Amino acid sequence: MMLTSTDSIFDIFTDLGATLVIPKEEFIEKTKKIKAFIFDWDGVFNDATKNENGSSNFSEVDSMGTNLLRFGWWLSTNGQMPYVAIISGERNVFSFQLTQREHFHGCYYRIKHKIAALEHFMASYNLTLDEIAFFFDDALDLSIAEKCGLRIMIRHQGNPLFQKYVVENNLVDYITAQEGGNFAVREGCELLLGIKGVFDETIAKRQLFYPDYNQYLTQRQSIKSNLFTLIEGAFEAQNF
Repeated sequence: MMLTSTDSIFDIFTDLGATLVIPKEEFIEKTKKIKAFIFDWDGVFNDATKNENGSSNFSEVDSMGTNLLRFGWWLSTNGQMPYVAIISGERNVFSFQLTQREHFHGCYYRIKHKIAALEHFMASYNLTLDEIAFFFDDALDLSIAEKCGLRIMIRHQGNPLFQKYVVENNLVDYITAQEGGNFAVREGCELLLGIKGVFDETIAKRQLFYPDYNQYLTQRQSIKSNLFTLIEGAFEAQNF
């Protein structure tokens, strides 16, 4: 029996060691609804190792992954820019830098109960839970993973019981082959573009630059990034 193109895409990633937790058809249907992407930071864009200032860095490979993901979604929705935010439990200056440079819509920091930030983000852009894809890696993220539409967990070799828990409790849809700090965000972004059916078009039009990527980039650069934290129970905008 010949594989469909979507089956082949799933096979590429599972052959690398990724785990598709839910049936392929369900994953595809979830992907069709997505309008926004939320990322945890520590352990997702990096291996969670901190520098002397308490910050953890990111790679340009993962950064490009998020940009291609947004461009692909933009192409597939006739110029509708997907919403993007980082929600972190810590204050991390590199997450601020990436948010501002890439013109993400928001960055939330020092958020201990992350569902509050999710609700604030959803209200800001009139989003529903099934329209959100979430990249996460650990226990602080589960309040969002429990609720949102599509859940991509970044693999770590040292947490087999945690992986077992999230699978058994329906808190994850896909576990990456790569670990945090080894381009796992890029992996998730490429998977979603492939399942959406726009990966080749995204790369080809990025290569050409004009007119589509230039139009996308102009629209992306017009986005004002917002930085938020909780102060006395309320979200307050902060300066970058």
